[in-house]
Amino acid sequence: MKEGIHPTLYPVIFVDGEHEWTGTSTTKTANVRSVNGVDHYVINCEISAFSHPFYTGQKKLVDTAGRVEKFMRRYGNQAKK
Repeated sequence: MKEGIHPTLYPVIFVDGEHEWTGTSTTKTANVRSVNGVDHYVINCEISAFSHPFYTGQKKLVDTAGRVEKFMRRYGNQAKK
């Protein structure tokens, strides 16, 4: 890797309601929390895989007509001619 062209990465704690996980980010915040003697910046997330309805299964993607049915409805008459 080339020196001096990459952004600085900081240890962070991502917080989504009751879920927290650590990682790295280029963002710094005013809130700092110490984990195992290392200061981590706290980043509050409004939505993540822990709370998003698609990932939690609370909301289902309902396809009223499948792809084949949509295709046949649009182009099925042309195949009969």
